[in-house]
Amino acid sequence: MRRILVVEDNDALARGLSRSLEAAGFSAEVAASRAAAGRALAGDEPDLVILDLMLPDGDGFEVLRDLRASGSTVPLLVLSARGEEIDKLTGFRLGADDYVVKPVGVLELIARVEALLRRAGADSGPESPPAPLRIGEVEVDPERRTAVRDGEPIDLSPQEFDLLLCLARHQGKVVSRATLLTEAWGYRNPVPTRTVDTHVFTLRAKIEDDPSRPRHILTVRKAGYRLVVA
Repeated sequence: MRRILVVEDNDALARGLSRSLEAAGFSAEVAASRAAAGRALAGDEPDLVILDLMLPDGDGFEVLRDLRASGSTVPLLVLSARGEEIDKLTGFRLGADDYVVKPVGVLELIARVEALLRRAGADSGPESPPAPLRIGEVEVDPERRTAVRDGEPIDLSPQEFDLLLCLARHQGKVVSRATLLTEAWGYRNPVPTRTVDTHVFTLRAKIEDDPSRPRHILTVRKAGYRLVVA
């Protein structure tokens, strides 16, 4: 049974999330503070973390920062009332795999959890990685999951890397947001979200010479995105 760690200090919400997750076939554990989350993550790593940002003893971003600094790649979904664009960008830059703003429907949340777990399972499968790729001055190695410019590593989050590889698989072709959500996030059904656009924004900031005038990750109005490598 997949084990989910819920980092949430609101007792009623934490209990509701736990019941919903258990009804969906997961095992749920609750940590009500940053300290409790640290203790839980220091033991047997869960299969996925649902993280609130407003904790009684610190910002949830500190939990995320500590987790990724430790080398952990456990899927992490931020679930927070903080819905400003800067909060979402900060979460993704620190390594969050998804960001959901409260309130959210139970069915949507479970769908996002299942999608992250499917993607994590696919990442560990035996499929051969695509060949190394050059995007302008950026060299991308899918097998090592690294990106380098002029010998300097580019710090891409796991989700940013998956998005880049998905665009690369369709190189030169327009890829719809729905396709990106299916292939890079693992969603089975369309979910109303700006997650794709937010990740494209952060990815451009890391690989484009001028993110405000991108040459490689192009927006195709009302259609999606297209990757141009030259």
